Amino acid sequence: QVQLVESGGGLVQPGGSLRLSCATSGFTISNYYMTWYRQAPGNQRDFVAIITIRNNTNYADSVKGRFTISRDNAKNTAYLQMNSLKPQDTAVYYCGTNVGGRPYWGKGTLVTVSA
Repeated sequence: QVQLVESGGGLVQPGGSLRLSCATSGFTISNYYMTWYRQAPGNQRDFVAIITIRNNTNYADSVKGRFTISRDNAKNTAYLQMNSLKPQDTAVYYCGTNVGGRPYWGKGTLVTVSA
């Protein structure tokens, strides 16, 4: 059974950093791309970052230069390092993938950037 569980969210001041983790099970993470999306209150879920099977990465313009996506295949875990956080980064962050043609998402972790 494919499962994704996000962790690492919390309250942080503007300019601070957080590292989100996405622990996976039921599939081999090295064989699939991994993504991070976020959803702010009242907004749609927006793309944040992706890491491909070959570890190529791509980011939303709003986070380029501040966020870094990575994976540890041995731990079957993906990460999102977030630096220089801004209040507009406040959202629920979700990791996702597609296994066997079906999308899978975790339940999300809340990141609040506030003084």
